[in-house]
Amino acid sequence: MSSASTTENKPAAPAAPPPVEKIKIKVDGREVEVPKLMPDWQGKLVPTTMLQACQIAAKEVPHYCYHPKLPIAGNCRMCLVEFGLPAMGLDRKPLLNEDGTPKIARQTLPYEPQTPRGAIACATPISPGMEIYPSSPATKQMREGVLEELLINHPLDCPICDQAGECKLQEYSVEHGQATSRFVEAKVHKPKSVDLGPRIVLDDERCILCTRCIRFTKDIAGDDKLGIVNRGSYNTIAAFPGTQFDNNYTLNTVDICPVGALTSKDFRFQMRVWFLKETKSLCTSCGTGCNTIVGSREEKVYRYEPRQNDGVNSTWMCDSGRLNFKWINREDRLTHVLRRNDSGEREVTSWIPAIKEISEKLRRASQGSVAIVASARQTNEELFLLSKLAKKFGAITDSVPRVGEGDKLLVNADKNPNTNGARLTGIAFTEAGINLPSIAAGIAAGTIKTLIVFGEDVTKHGISAELLGKVETLIVSDILPNATTAAAHYLLPGCAHVEKRGSFTNVKGRVQRFMKAIEPKGDARAEWEFLHDLVFNVTGQDGFVSIEGLFNQMAREVPAFNGLTWGGLGDLGVTVQI
Repeated sequence: MSSASTTENKPAAPAAPPPVEKIKIKVDGREVEVPKLMPDWQGKLVPTTMLQACQIAAKEVPHYCYHPKLPIAGNCRMCLVEFGLPAMGLDRKPLLNEDGTPKIARQTLPYEPQTPRGAIACATPISPGMEIYPSSPATKQMREGVLEELLINHPLDCPICDQAGECKLQEYSVEHGQATSRFVEAKVHKPKSVDLGPRIVLDDERCILCTRCIRFTKDIAGDDKLGIVNRGSYNTIAAFPGTQFDNNYTLNTVDICPVGALTSKDFRFQMRVWFLKETKSLCTSCGTGCNTIVGSREEKVYRYEPRQNDGVNSTWMCDSGRLNFKWINREDRLTHVLRRNDSGEREVTSWIPAIKEISEKLRRASQGSVAIVASARQTNEELFLLSKLAKKFGAITDSVPRVGEGDKLLVNADKNPNTNGARLTGIAFTEAGINLPSIAAGIAAGTIKTLIVFGEDVTKHGISAELLGKVETLIVSDILPNATTAAAHYLLPGCAHVEKRGSFTNVKGRVQRFMKAIEPKGDARAEWEFLHDLVFNVTGQDGFVSIEGLFNQMAREVPAFNGLTWGGLGDLGVTVQI
C-alpha cells in the first residue's frame, strides 16, 4: 500500500474547539473579560447575564428567584444593580473621554433623570463596554427597598423556623437590609402548616413568591402541579384544586426554597442545621449514584441532600432515595460476631478468633468446593477482595440482580448501586444472577461445601434454607437479619455505606467515592477491613493498610480501573469504559 493511501485511511484528528469569544466589561470599576455566551439551565449557550458576569468577577449579587438549574423568572428583583453603557453621540458613534476611553452613561429613569435605573442582573445580558456597579450606593438602596417590601408581611419566627441557619432571607436581611422596620400597619396573615402533599408542609406566610418550586415542578419534574392563587398581598402557593403535591421529586423544592416556606415532614423540627455534620456521600437506591450530603449528629443520620454533580444528578435527587436511611439505625441491626459451636448453637465471639477459624477452614477448602454470592451493593474494593478469594479456590461467583421501575429523570431500573463494579471486578458476569442456579445445584450435589454470602438473602434467590443446611461452612456478612444470616455458621456484621469509605461504579461507568459519616454499631466493621485479613491469611496477598491503598492496588490489577487513583477520583468521580 502506498504512503498516500495509508494517509487517506487514517482517521481525521478531532477538530480543536473554537475559541471562547469574550467581552470586556467593568465590574465596580475593575475590568474583566467574561464569555459572551454561557450555558443556561438546559445547557444551551445563551448571552451571559450581569449576574453571571459579577460571579466571575467575584462580586456577590444577592438573589432569590434565580437558580442556575431553573428557567429565569426575574420576579423577586433582589438582584437589581446599577449599570452604565457607552454613551452614544447623535451620529450613533461612541463618545470619548479626553484620554480616549469610552464615556460611560450611568442609566437613569427616563422620567427622573437624577434617579439611577437598575436592571435585574439575572436576566439582563451584558454588552461590550458595559459597566456594572453591584456595590454602589444606588444598588444598595435598591436592595434595601426590595428587602423591606419582602419583609412587610413576613412573620418574625426565625427561632422556630426549620430554615434558620440556611435561610437567604435571614442572611440578606443582615447583610443588605435595614436595622429597623418602618411598617406600622397590621400584617397580612396567610395559612400556616398547610399539608401540601405526603412529604411537604407549606407555610404561606413565609413564602416570598420566588416561584422556584413552581418552575422546578413544571420544567424539571414534569409535574405541573403547583401554581399561585389569589391576588396582591394575598397571593399563595397551592396545588391544583382537588390534588396533592405528590411526585417522586417533591423534596427538591425544600432544598431550593430560599426561605422556610416549604419544609420536609421527615426533617421538620428534628435538628438545627448548624448542629449537623455534613459528609460527602452517594445514594445507594439505584444505579444512578446521585451525589449526596449526609447530615448527621451523634452517630445518627438525620437527612440526605443532593450534592451537585452535573455529570450524574445535576443538583437533584428523588424522594425515595433521599428517605432511604431509616433502616441504618434499626433496633435489629446485626452488631455481634456470631459462630455456631459444636452443638449447633450460636454464640457471641470476637473478630480475632472468628477470622482465625474462618481462615483455617478456607485454607483447607479444595479447589471448586467454594462459591461466593456477593451483593452489588458492596463497594468496588470489597468486591475486588472477594474476587481474590474466588481466584484462590476457583470458586463460582455471582451477584443478585435487582430490577424495578425507572423514570426519565434520575431513577434507574437497576436498583443496585454497583452492578458495574461487580462485573468489572469479576464477581458477576455479563448478566447478574446467571450463576445462582449452578451454585444451588452444586450445593445439592455436595460439590460446593463452603458458601460465602455478602449482603444478600439467598433464600429469596433460588438457594433455599434447606439447601443452606447442607453446606458444611456458611460464612455470611450482612447488616440486617434475614433467613440466610439465621443459617450462618459464622455471622460477620457489616456496615452501611455511611459507616465506611469506598467507591461505586454507576450505570454509566462513573467511579465515585463516598466518605464515612457515622460510626458503625456494636462490633460491626467495614467489610473491606476483615476481608483484607481473610485474603492475607488465606492467600498471603497484602500491600495496603488503608482504603486509599486498597483502591490504588485494585486500579493496578483490574483493567477497567487502570490509571485511576483514590485521590484522582475527587468529589465528582471519573468515568471508565464499561
